[in-house]
Amino acid sequence: MQKKQKTSLVWFRNDLRVNDQTALYQAVKESEQVIALYCFDPRHFAETEYGFKKTEKFRAKFLMETIQELRHNLQQQQISLLVYLEKPEVTIPKLITDYNIEAIYLQKEWTSEETAVTDALKSALKNITWQETYDQFLFHPEDIPYTEFKKIPEVFTEFRKQCEKTVRVKSRLETPKLPDSNLVENTTVIPSLTDLGYEVFETPPKTAFPFQGGENQALARIEAYFWETKKLSVYKKTRNGLVGKDYSSKLSAWLANGSISARTIYWEVKRYEKEIGANEDTYWLIFELIWRDYFKYISLKHGNKIFQLQGILGKNYDWKFHPKAFQQWTNGQTKEPFVNANMIELQQTGWMSNRGRQNVASFWAKEWEQDWRIAAAYFESMLIDYDVHSNYGNWIYNSGVGNDPRDRKFNIKRQAEMYDSNGAFQKLWLQTSLF
Repeated sequence: MQKKQKTSLVWFRNDLRVNDQTALYQAVKESEQVIALYCFDPRHFAETEYGFKKTEKFRAKFLMETIQELRHNLQQQQISLLVYLEKPEVTIPKLITDYNIEAIYLQKEWTSEETAVTDALKSALKNITWQETYDQFLFHPEDIPYTEFKKIPEVFTEFRKQCEKTVRVKSRLETPKLPDSNLVENTTVIPSLTDLGYEVFETPPKTAFPFQGGENQALARIEAYFWETKKLSVYKKTRNGLVGKDYSSKLSAWLANGSISARTIYWEVKRYEKEIGANEDTYWLIFELIWRDYFKYISLKHGNKIFQLQGILGKNYDWKFHPKAFQQWTNGQTKEPFVNANMIELQQTGWMSNRGRQNVASFWAKEWEQDWRIAAAYFESMLIDYDVHSNYGNWIYNSGVGNDPRDRKFNIKRQAEMYDSNGAFQKLWLQTSLF
């Protein structure tokens, strides 16, 4: 039988939940004492080379709310969440000394910024056991029908069909509660918006994303969208909507920071299908979860190519970058009202619909032929639901250097006619009297 670690640290990053959380589950099973940690890394709130913050106020606020709920939910499990506004490379060595920590449990990340931090810590810390697990997938890497990541297909449909045929989604994990004696003295404070360098703000009431961060909020959204309104039964029909909170599930923001697992959503859809009824709409939410997985696998397969100008295809285009064009695009001052409305919505709320994202990306990369990486970095800054794999995967896809076998360009006027035929969305964001 494996000897229990005396004291273990669960280092939370983009897995900010208690339910179905593998690192937490393993730590509790394998340790005598468990302490939890979250670092508000100052690098995430600094200004980028492009002149805007790496994380803007909308996601910063959502993250603070998430950490508040995580701390409360961990407290219910008798686990203390220590929170620092400090680099993990500074905090973690001190905690190891203070609490005699023997093991660190964490979700495995593979993109360059995250691995640089982990690698620096591994180099500096001796005699520490590292337990990293893949925990952000619907289809776990151990279960997919590919022996190596390099064998992942470059076309989504092939990946989806193979996985749907062969993979059974793992069950959800339930972490046991620890005794009261597990709690440690905790005087750490969750930073405020002003601590992170932002002004306190109010999101406009007309936002399509009026939700707060946190695991309980994610579960409440599922309760409302699935069980109270049964909107899941029309998800595919409405998911290209633009106005209001219920045209789509809006689960992406909680998924992005790991407030809820893809498995939890999947099994809740399956329960809904059993109790309320299955149709193409209910399946389509699972279909979208598989797309999310696919971008993660493409990122695993291609590494830093997803951040490079030529993308995963190594294609050379004559990319340009004009600061004036960037100002016009971000401020909603282009010749296309539909693009403008979407960009103003993003600027004022931190949210944009899926349909909007595809159109504004196509306009920037295909119409204006501007450097897609700067626009992707802007999305990273602004979006509440920013996820590194989905964001950069979608940007290379829409820019002709990714996984789109058709390399399509959107007819934006036609798109506006199809998805905003009465102009309600454009009126909502373009009429300054409504601000």
